[in-house]
Order: sequence, then structure tokens, then C-alpha cells
Amino acid sequence: MQERDPDIVTSGLTRHITRDGITVELHIYRLETDASWALEVVNAAGTSTVWEELFPTADAANEEFLRTAADEGMAAFLDSAKVVPFRR
Repeated sequence: MQERDPDIVTSGLTRHITRDGITVELHIYRLETDASWALEVVNAAGTSTVWEELFPTADAANEEFLRTAADEGMAAFLDSAKVVPFRR
């Protein structure tokens, strides 16, 4: 019998956020088999920013997003020259 992949659990803190005229999708999620939460921010162009570290709670992940947005501004989540496209 084939083993199934674990389901993804999405936090209730996942939402759209608009500040300074910039809207992003905030995603906080984990695998059902894992206790740690992932943090991802997706901008209007579909570019994703994902934190490498995992968080012990969904609230901790949300706090990290809020801290980053306050310290660096929402523009930190926009596409920039730092994005390196892969060759197709």
C-alpha cells in the first residue's frame, strides 16, 4: 500500500495585507505531521519570499512578518534587482 503525503494545515492568520499601498498574501502553514510553522509572503507579481527558519507557533510566524514589515517596510516584498531569473 502506498503511503500518502501529509496534508498542509493553514493557519487562520493567513490573509491578504495592504500597507503603504502594497498588498501581499501572507501564508502561514505546516505539514500535519510537523509542529513547526512556515512563513511565506507572496506579492502581486507572484514572487514568493519564504523564511528558511520554521516557527514554533503560527503566532510567532505572524509576529516575524509584522516585525519585518515594520523594520524594512512593505517594499521589501516587492520584486527587485536582487531577483535572479533562472534560464529556461
